[in-house]
Amino acid sequence: MMGAAGKPDRGRFVVISSPSGGGKTTLIKHLLERNESFTYSVSATTRPRRGDEENGAAYWFYTIAEFLQKRNAGDLLEWEEVYGDFYGTPKTFATEAVAEGKTVLFDLDVKGALRLKAILPETLLIFISPPSLEILESRLRDRKTESEARVQKRLAAAGDEIAKASQFDFTVVNDDLNDTVKQIEDIIHNSNPMGVGNYE
Repeated sequence: MMGAAGKPDRGRFVVISSPSGGGKTTLIKHLLERNESFTYSVSATTRPRRGDEENGAAYWFYTIAEFLQKRNAGDLLEWEEVYGDFYGTPKTFATEAVAEGKTVLFDLDVKGALRLKAILPETLLIFISPPSLEILESRLRDRKTESEARVQKRLAAAGDEIAKASQFDFTVVNDDLNDTVKQIEDIIHNSNPMGVGNYE
């Protein structure tokens, strides 16, 4: 989209966040498939790859030394340590994409989302809430990629993360995939970054 001066309208940063197993990765995939003006900011992490994950697809996989070098050089918009692994948002791609008028989607945990909002207050935060903690537990176990100890750790964190949903601009209950995608699209297209609301 072009502005009055012939330059692209400035885009926006939109964070999709949820407890682990809340469905944010699947939702982002559908949003990208349905909206040409949306793009995805691939996060960097030091966590081990799962299965056949490719570098640069879901994540950029760094060693701890590589990650800390990026952080110290100021190449990350934000970063957090989560469950003993480092996660961060590479700066260059995200800032260039938003300058081109793109809606840049971020897949961040609650801490990362709130940190990015503190740095860039115009960032739109959307919290994806599971219908219940029981359903969230079922989704985590269905992955079959987590140890029992890690599942329990993620479930313990989920309650705290859900309690922080009030700090987000919008909350959407992920009960039906298609409905949730449409609700998120409506929020992005029709809200201003300071809007606050709930979709259930």
